[in-house]
Amino acid sequence: MDENKEIKCVVWDLDNTVWDGVLIESNDVQLKPDIVQIIRTLDERGILNSISSKNDYDLAMAKLEEFGLNDYFLYPEIHWNAKSFALEQIQKNINFGMDAILFVDDQEFELEEVKNVHPLVNCLNSSEYLTLLTNPRLSPRFITVDSARRRKMYQDDYKRKQAESEYQGPSDAFLASLNMKFSIYPAELDDLKRSEELTIRTNQLNATGKTFSYDELNALRISDDYQLLVCELEDKYGTYGKIGLALIHMGEEYWRLEMMLMSCRVISRGVGTVLLTHIMKQAKKQNKILLADFRDTGRNRMMNVSFRFAGFREKTSDENGNVVFEHDLNNIMNFPDYIELSINE
Repeated sequence: MDENKEIKCVVWDLDNTVWDGVLIESNDVQLKPDIVQIIRTLDERGILNSISSKNDYDLAMAKLEEFGLNDYFLYPEIHWNAKSFALEQIQKNINFGMDAILFVDDQEFELEEVKNVHPLVNCLNSSEYLTLLTNPRLSPRFITVDSARRRKMYQDDYKRKQAESEYQGPSDAFLASLNMKFSIYPAELDDLKRSEELTIRTNQLNATGKTFSYDELNALRISDDYQLLVCELEDKYGTYGKIGLALIHMGEEYWRLEMMLMSCRVISRGVGTVLLTHIMKQAKKQNKILLADFRDTGRNRMMNVSFRFAGFREKTSDENGNVVFEHDLNNIMNFPDYIELSINE
């Protein structure tokens, strides 16, 4: 387990963790000291909160609403099943790795049960909850606009999923109904905090897994040898924020895609290849051959598949999982017709 990896979601037990007392024994439970401030501060930092509690769902949600906390928790798992099952369901919904989740509970038995089934989950006894805000893994370097509204973006996405589950037509027709607008533009100074955050937080759709600091990104942004692109997505439900990043080294004969990443939140929206298609079309206009770096991180196989699906061929590889792909740009995929594209060059 990477002890320096950021925690992206804190999953809370309720009884004797968020509040003192056991709800089904007495409705007169009291919130733990400073618990509201902690939950709200984590939320402001872009860290999601959820619940795994063995409890009566309606009673627990009513009590959270009474305390003014119900809106802070995404995908609450309140039932009598195993906590490990609850963590698995939450992980599927938020689409983070297990090692990006912190589970807080007052019962050592429950912590051990989760740890036994999901060894990558970080566990903390609730007796230590006051240490959360000073934990470096819960203290991101930057608080960006996107991080501060992360919960809202997940809540909007829940509405999309609900609408999709109720939609009776073909999937392309549903995507068209979202009125998606995809924007691509050269990174500005104001984009760099979120760009650094994307390189740190994005795992599944990250071609190399390499992270870049704010200063490194700024140096690349102003370099004549590089192009740093940012993309955003919005639809009728709201914005997804800045969801993609690409770094292109522009040589005399080749353009080389040294970084390519996309937030996993947009996988189901059918937009994962839009940025790549744009870069391919631009490289062709400049009469370049396009290269793309890929490094197997154990979690980013989807990017390998995406490159190959787009027509890239393996040029070189080594035993460490480092691959250089090449595309002659003779055949380039089209942009999806259900997306409005906005490109600022």
